[in-house]
Amino acid sequence: MKHVLFCGGGSAGHVVPNLAVMNELKFTARLSYMGTGGIEKQLLLESGFPFFEVDCPKLVRSLSLKNFKIPFALHTAKKKAYEILKREKPDLVFSKGGFASYPAVCAAKKLHIPVLTHESDLSPGLCTKLIAKKCRYVLTSFPETAKLFENGKCVGSPMRKELFRSDKMRARKKYSLQSEKPVLLVLGGGSGSRAINEAVRKHLETILQKRQILHLCGKGNLMENPPEGYIQREFENDMGSAYAACDGVLCRAGSNTVFETLALKKPTLFVPLEKSSRGDQLQNALYFERRGLCKIIRESELSALPHALDELDGDELLRFSLSACDIQSGTPEIVSLIKKVLQEEEETEKTAP
Repeated sequence: MKHVLFCGGGSAGHVVPNLAVMNELKFTARLSYMGTGGIEKQLLLESGFPFFEVDCPKLVRSLSLKNFKIPFALHTAKKKAYEILKREKPDLVFSKGGFASYPAVCAAKKLHIPVLTHESDLSPGLCTKLIAKKCRYVLTSFPETAKLFENGKCVGSPMRKELFRSDKMRARKKYSLQSEKPVLLVLGGGSGSRAINEAVRKHLETILQKRQILHLCGKGNLMENPPEGYIQREFENDMGSAYAACDGVLCRAGSNTVFETLALKKPTLFVPLEKSSRGDQLQNALYFERRGLCKIIRESELSALPHALDELDGDELLRFSLSACDIQSGTPEIVSLIKKVLQEEEETEKTAP
């Protein structure tokens, strides 16, 4: 059985798409994961896949003394990754990007192990730019991004099958939501979502006049004595039910979430993260806003949140555009490419002198 090692981390946005692909391969390949001690370690230990921890430094996007330590820490990380890959002998490495994947990709290249990487955002991140030439393919969610690389190939965004399998009425019953009143899903549990949580609760009374709210607010952010029609959860592993229960979404504009809401045809109001960001979320959201597939409210405009939600609810052209949208999960094509590269490597080995 072939061995595929996945890598990537630093945020759930790198790990969850990897898990979507891993769950499709787990019966046909031996799988493992390399990452830091961050959220990827937590999620992978829960999944049961073998996990190899390699601490990798992250570039601080400002003048910081921490950046001067990066070359030394990176050398140590690459050395450890090399030792692990040499011992474990994976047949292929799949990277989802982010600083946590860099050591594994460098080690794979040195050991002549084929690498595939996937870039979620419209504008490629620093790690993707650094590792692109070390990869067999640079897979992308956006077609325009693939054109930036000689080995680029657009496959779409990897998504979990379970997102598409939930029933609306059963989901509303799960959360004790009324069947006849619209539901707004608020995704405020990720890093950088504090502004969304605060804006929703500031305008809670007004928003609840027209809709119910299912608020995924993050650990330690539960509101005491919530009003009727306001359902809050710190986390939700069953995102299929959360999406199925709602009529609209309010969230940040990370690429994975953007593609999920579009594939599920959910009218969405995006609040792109702009502070402490390279601007990728704003680019992602603007790309689809220009195509009439979503709406945007900037963080500085959240005082007008109730009005923006009313506009979202009343936008029939947006609903029509979403109904005609052909965005689907990229997981099947990614899995197919992984198997294709593994087959190519096997055939090359057979014909080698």
